[in-house]
Amino acid sequence: MASADIKTALEATLRRIEIAFARRPSDVTTAKPRLVAVSKTKPAEDVVEAYEAGQRHFGENYVQELVEKASHPAILEKCKDIKWHFIGHLQTNKIQKVIKVPGLEMIETVDSEKLANSLNKAWDQLETDNKKPLQILIQVNTSGEEAKSGVKPDETLSLYRHIVDNLPNLHVKGVMTIGKFDHDYATGPNEDFVTLMQCHTDICKANNLTASDVLVSMGMSADFEEAIIMGSSIVRVGSSIFGTRQRKSEC
Repeated sequence: MASADIKTALEATLRRIEIAFARRPSDVTTAKPRLVAVSKTKPAEDVVEAYEAGQRHFGENYVQELVEKASHPAILEKCKDIKWHFIGHLQTNKIQKVIKVPGLEMIETVDSEKLANSLNKAWDQLETDNKKPLQILIQVNTSGEEAKSGVKPDETLSLYRHIVDNLPNLHVKGVMTIGKFDHDYATGPNEDFVTLMQCHTDICKANNLTASDVLVSMGMSADFEEAIIMGSSIVRVGSSIFGTRQRKSEC
């Protein structure tokens, strides 16, 4: 997309986020939603255009693409304050590549004690200046689909406590889900969003936290407005900003 198109699409998306946030019921007190612009399969130049239009948080699904894009000379030069979110399935043998990414902000897809333990150990051994605990989200498989990663909803609280109690190099910020695609809202609320919000409530109650203390990452281009109304505090939007993407296999 041309730079003007990306800027216009980004501004339109941000307006839609604000409108949806204004429609959120008063009893839903999760944090104000943040946009993560999903730039997978898109060139580094598109990331620069969105950054120069004011966007700071970007998401990538594939390890190799994240590594290459975050290290691209144009992004390193022009996007000094970029914040990368890894939003794809993370295998333990690729942890080292991800945690060394310049500008890494968060890994949204921690889905097991094994992965959390490995991340904690790797982050502890990483040599870098002013290192703080690595921010993560727990990915929950709210739809029960075998093709999707994530812990079972009733195991979310246990994984949360495991990280908080045993893994000091990780800062678990909240929960995340992908959920089924193409939910028909004429039939009622998205059950996957309902399930994730229940996980959020369980964590808050069990740990004496307020709703705004625990982030909720749900909602993409097709449904982010509904997700925001239900309580999402991070929405992951790609095609509405950058245009239709080409499919690619896992790197």
